[in-house]
Amino acid sequence: MPAQPKLILETLLKTLGFEATVEEHQLDDGLLLDVKTEDSGRLIGRQGQTLSSLQYLTNRLIYQQDPHAPKVTVDVAGYRSQAREALVKKALAAAEKVHRWGDVVELEPMNAFDRRIVHNALKNDPRIETKSVEVEGTDKKAILLRPKAQA
Repeated sequence: MPAQPKLILETLLKTLGFEATVEEHQLDDGLLLDVKTEDSGRLIGRQGQTLSSLQYLTNRLIYQQDPHAPKVTVDVAGYRSQAREALVKKALAAAEKVHRWGDVVELEPMNAFDRRIVHNALKNDPRIETKSVEVEGTDKKAILLRPKAQA
């Protein structure tokens, strides 16, 4: 039986004591579950940490029901889309510095979800190469941007 991501998230939210509705939107790279609630701040958490945990739990529950189901993105009050736009702007500004000055630029440590956004934002830039590197004392990785070697 295929997993029902919307139902899974609604049940999880209800169990956690949140009154919320969930809208399902199909994306090019999967499914977006958009949560509408009066208590969005608590669901987003500090720097989106609670939202990231909610997304992780939702995906784990979906995977238990259907290991082949695509991963879902959970958003609350447009937080993810705003954060994504800000991250893409930061990545493009860093890439411009690399191109202009030829220096290596290191972005702050970030989680895998955010790193993926940065890598995807810069993957078509023929002048820039991106690489995730370990950051000591944390489970996050930083991204190094450097000029791509010319062939």
